[in-house]
Amino acid sequence: MKKIMIDTNVYISFKRNGAFILEILRRAEFIGVSIVVLGELLCGFKGGSKERNNREELEQFLDSPRVHIVQMDEETAEYYAKIFWNLKKKGTPIPTNDIWVAASAMRHGAHLFTNDRHFESIEGLLLFE
Repeated sequence: MKKIMIDTNVYISFKRNGAFILEILRRAEFIGVSIVVLGELLCGFKGGSKERNNREELEQFLDSPRVHIVQMDEETAEYYAKIFWNLKKKGTPIPTNDIWVAASAMRHGAHLFTNDRHFESIEGLLLFE
């Protein structure tokens, strides 16, 4: 199975018992979670009524030896800049957080697993299909 990085919407679908997503995650050898995705999830938990339960479930997920929190570094920032300017030139901007998520996936040579189609406009990004 490929090395994948998951987008926020994939984790949410996983928690809603999405059978397809669950099967993909079971077969993955490496599941990357960008620090940006982690921040988006925690932000969503804060706004909900089950913050404690959601945090506990996330901790269990992150405790898997196949799941890795992916930090940003200088190389990730280079990918970010390249993606940002390529999208700007094409007139197809996407949310800033999603550029960081894509940059993290590219930096780590992982296929991005997402439900958002706007990632398709990023040249060189490997998408999980």
